Amino acid sequence: MQYRNYFTLGIFLILSLIHRNIVAQDFEVAPVFLEFNAEPGENQSRTITVKNHSNKKSSFLITLNDFLPSSTGEKKVLAPNSTKRSCANWLNINPSFFEINPGDEISIQLNMMVPTDEYSAAWCILYIQTTIEQSSWTSDKSLGTGVRVGGRIGVHIYQSPKSNSKYALKISNLIEITEAKDKERRFSATIENLGEKITKSKVYLIASNINNVEEKQFDPIEFETFPKMSRTIELILPNVLASGTYSLAAIIDYGSKFALEGTQILIEVKDYPVILHEATVDSMKVK
Repeated sequence: MQYRNYFTLGIFLILSLIHRNIVAQDFEVAPVFLEFNAEPGENQSRTITVKNHSNKKSSFLITLNDFLPSSTGEKKVLAPNSTKRSCANWLNINPSFFEINPGDEISIQLNMMVPTDEYSAAWCILYIQTTIEQSSWTSDKSLGTGVRVGGRIGVHIYQSPKSNSKYALKISNLIEITEAKDKERRFSATIENLGEKITKSKVYLIASNINNVEEKQFDPIEFETFPKMSRTIELILPNVLASGTYSLAAIIDYGSKFALEGTQILIEVKDYPVILHEATVDSMKVK
């Protein structure tokens, strides 16, 4: 029992120290999204600012990675230049290792040189990490003697030539996914990015009572989609509708230059969620 108590106390102390280290990482990066629009063969520069809010001099290291977007919106981080859409090798960062005094800030310059044959969208993620000096016998050999990586902040980097105007989104497959434990009705829909642009858009629900033609629009959700990829989004229908039969439409809006599109189903609002008819209308045009 005594050994168990010592073991528990040791784990607690270790976790406390880890927590204290994480909290101590106090720095700011702006912006956290960088968009380039360089044409093939063109060189373009952007700047990010790092500010040290801690009360001691801190060292920082910059690294680059690729990421692969998933259908749920999560991003799987991968090694740099390991995907077809990577722009990690196009970037030159100055400086990539630096120190900042307490309360000071530094500007980091990113220069992107786009290859002459690259007309499509590309992306990567840049990490700014604090480093902690340590003795060689405790250092992580994979990071180099005397340096251990601490907290980090990611900056998403997107590149798409200004001449690339291939926007095209499609929404379909609106279905109900409500479970017994849910307090509100939940629906999902599939968004397909058929174009060549990283596109920010929003989707909102419109419920139309088929008996009295009353219509209610709900607040949208906002998200981004990546070229030639699909994404599944979740939509919440608040419990504010009177009993009746409704046409429920999910409408996608990705800019005033493009027609609204939607998909719809018929639902019945009662004391419990019931779908009357899954009559999905894909690529429904909304004027």
